[in-house]
Amino acid sequence: MAKLLVVDDESNLRLVVQKELSRQGHEVETASDGETAWTLLEETDFDVLLCDINMPRLDGIGLLRRLREKSQNPPEVIMLTGQATVESAIEAMKLGAYDYLTKPYRIVELAALVQQASEKQRLKIDNQRLRAQIERTHKSMPDIVAESPQMKEVLRLVQRVAASDTSVLITGESGTGKELIAQALHRLGKRDGKTFVDLNCAALQDNLLESELFGHEAGSFSGARNRKLGLFEIADGGTLFLDEVMEMPAQLQSKLLRALETRAFFRVGGVKKVEVDVRLVAATNRNPKKAVNDGIFRADLLYRINSFEIHLPPLRERREDIEPLARYILQKIAGANAPELAPQALDALVSYSWMGNVRQLRNCLERAILLADNGRITTKELPPEVVYKTNEPMVSVSYNAPSENFTNSFNNSTPTALREMERQQILNALEQTGWHRGRTAELLGISSSTLYRRLREYELETR
Repeated sequence: MAKLLVVDDESNLRLVVQKELSRQGHEVETASDGETAWTLLEETDFDVLLCDINMPRLDGIGLLRRLREKSQNPPEVIMLTGQATVESAIEAMKLGAYDYLTKPYRIVELAALVQQASEKQRLKIDNQRLRAQIERTHKSMPDIVAESPQMKEVLRLVQRVAASDTSVLITGESGTGKELIAQALHRLGKRDGKTFVDLNCAALQDNLLESELFGHEAGSFSGARNRKLGLFEIADGGTLFLDEVMEMPAQLQSKLLRALETRAFFRVGGVKKVEVDVRLVAATNRNPKKAVNDGIFRADLLYRINSFEIHLPPLRERREDIEPLARYILQKIAGANAPELAPQALDALVSYSWMGNVRQLRNCLERAILLADNGRITTKELPPEVVYKTNEPMVSVSYNAPSENFTNSFNNSTPTALREMERQQILNALEQTGWHRGRTAELLGISSSTLYRRLREYELETR
């Protein structure tokens, strides 16, 4: 099915064409002159424009010229006229018309041209999406290691919900592998083979996030020289993964909610509604209910994205996964030359708390590989805090979801005391890394943007 606009000042002919092409399954709108057609073209994206040449107010050649000069993504144009001349045909083709038909014409002939023109238009749009997708780097999905009962239950839930189009919210501390679960939902679902697009909502400034999500039109702001497709458009037919979704600014949350409810949106600076078919998967390291209660996240948006929740337990609560994860990571980093783990080193890894979860474990093993001699990792190659259990954090910096251990340990603590503990934890990590912010974020298992916010809150921006 194509979306068509028929422009002709002969009302009977206009209605006949509309009826016949609608009967063949196309969505057809009509206009009686060029100016009316231009108004519709500014509001809606059409695949094919069927246009008469001789019309009042704005003729077909004038409309074609205006499309070429002002439209960023014009439809394919088929010119229709009862007063054909060689000059008008040549001018129309020079201005980019797809083809030129002389009245009277057969509907079968017109329908065939419409089909060909709409296919060309769709190829053009697909090409734009592919180019935009290629510009983004996507990581291949490694196997998910799941030996613990908790992770086996997570994978069971993934398999059950993957085949649907239900929005999924993945919760858990930073570094637990939420993006891998999002990729698994995409791969196991009916959208496999379509686009998987990911965006970290905390990684961009507020004024850039809207443009990244919804795209923008040329001239919509300073530096916007060309139209840019947003991630919603690039993900059309596939899956859009919004990581750290609860870091999204409040003014953008309302636009996201509207886009999810209507499956349509406007680009920044745009007046045409863009319709998309996208499955949303979101992730957060916050406690969703607390974020709503604190006014950080809209309750109606939470209900919209949280049709199904999957919680990833921290690594310290699924110690059965630590050994297979460690061996998998070593194999992934070093390949066939991966060093083996000495029993004492393995014991130290399994008994450590890993507040930064799998990300922190990977960083630890990367360090150990560099230091290992004779293809063997011993306790000497592990960080001192892992071997001697020093400086182990008492509470996770990034995720404050309620758990039994958390409740038992801190149910008598005041918010002020918890904030002071968190501040001291960050300060200890800064001292360990020589105040290197990138390594500090990795050690704590949080994103750099989250760390910067904490540094500002606790006035730790300078040593």
